[in-house]
Amino acid sequence: MDDQATVLIVDDEKHTRDGLRQSLEDDFDCYVASNAAEAMEYLNNDRIDVMLTDLRLGEDDGMKLLDAALALPKPPVCIMMTAYGSVDTAVEAMRRGAYHFVTKPLNLDEVELLIKRALRSRSLEHENVALKQQVERKFSIEGILGQAEVMKPILDTIQQVAPSRATVLIEGESGTGKELVARAIHNLSGRPKANIVAVHCAALSPQILESELFGHEKGAFTGAQERRIGRFEQANGGTLFLDEIGEIDGSTQVKLLRALGEQSIERVGSSKPIQINVRVVAATNRDLAKMVEEGKFREDLYWRLRVVTIHLPPLRDRKSDIPVLSDHFLKELAKANGKAYKPLGEDALPAMMKYDWPGNIRELRAAIEHGVVMSNSSRVMLKHLPSYLLNPNSPGIGLRAPKSGAAMMASTTEPLTPAPKSDLDINEAEHQLILAALQRSGNNRTVAAELLGMSRRTLQRKLKDMNMVRTHRRRMQTDAAAPQAATPES
Repeated sequence: MDDQATVLIVDDEKHTRDGLRQSLEDDFDCYVASNAAEAMEYLNNDRIDVMLTDLRLGEDDGMKLLDAALALPKPPVCIMMTAYGSVDTAVEAMRRGAYHFVTKPLNLDEVELLIKRALRSRSLEHENVALKQQVERKFSIEGILGQAEVMKPILDTIQQVAPSRATVLIEGESGTGKELVARAIHNLSGRPKANIVAVHCAALSPQILESELFGHEKGAFTGAQERRIGRFEQANGGTLFLDEIGEIDGSTQVKLLRALGEQSIERVGSSKPIQINVRVVAATNRDLAKMVEEGKFREDLYWRLRVVTIHLPPLRDRKSDIPVLSDHFLKELAKANGKAYKPLGEDALPAMMKYDWPGNIRELRAAIEHGVVMSNSSRVMLKHLPSYLLNPNSPGIGLRAPKSGAAMMASTTEPLTPAPKSDLDINEAEHQLILAALQRSGNNRTVAAELLGMSRRTLQRKLKDMNMVRTHRRRMQTDAAAPQAATPES
């Protein structure tokens, strides 16, 4: 027991104050007060660990003193005592935050044991809070969970770079959490109340992207019926997140380079510079250095963007994080779907640890949501998860997410489909590849696109083309099966 713990005894009866002090002063540093004003003087100026106060303090109200003590930045443990004990009074005191409630006449030994127990309880509570904060600082930043060794330097880099103005380039496969990192950098930047504006560059054509980034004046081009404020101006004073930066065309690269270098932009259709104060964070799942070598990305812009580089590892390289990520998603998605939280069943996690998650954290989240929705028992079992997890070692399952369609074909011992017999079979072979990728990904188009080495937008277009081809074939088959009209004899 810490003999330096301090106890404040508050009672308007002198013999009670003196009796308690004499009983407790061998184990505690004791202070005494006869009213609420004296008590608050001690509470505001000294470290008080426990306050033992009467409910009735002459003209003062012990409940109000309790409220005032508990409102302090470092409140003491509060124990109420009174000769007017009742269940209702005890419940009210406990509801307001009192640790315990004792009635007079006091059993001094009991009071001493109660104080020691209260101090032990508070000590454990403080230790738990400190441990939780330590774990959160070590393994979590702004919602980024990671206990794997490969994540520790990443979390340190995020904390180090966030308060600066440096441009950050986040690299990593699709689904690894690049946007979450960008938002963490913004939130820790010292200006989290300012805007963070996200632009997904691959989703926009070059002409639209330029207008989205820099804005345009009325009449700048056909259809520009009014002035538009671009994303740079919207993010002024905050952060602009450019996702899939490797997809922007050469003309937009030039304007982006100027904006980064001069901190000014010009709206499309205007020559008037607009000063901006924007921190740019960019992300890509492509190899920008290789694109520079191939002449597809400007080298000067590349070096502007990668002042600080953060490379996010794929989930297959941080599998020790799967349990904590899964539990986080179980809680989040149960709430989002209006269901009770259910932990993973004993057969689910081993299968999840064997699987390589080509779609990374995004795929894991989708699989967990599938389980949350489909579970009809007290746990999320393996049978509730997507079917491809039932046999994670089967062909096509556990593939490392490739960067291209060729890489995907080289990464497995079996091709997705037989090679085309002739040039006429190429379209059909491509269709079979797409169908196989969709099957392997559980119809997750984002994961399928990654397996095929194409953007999700390209996959959507190809699927639309496939539907048109199938419709045309059905019509041809219908026409061929229809009875032919009789032709007049010649």
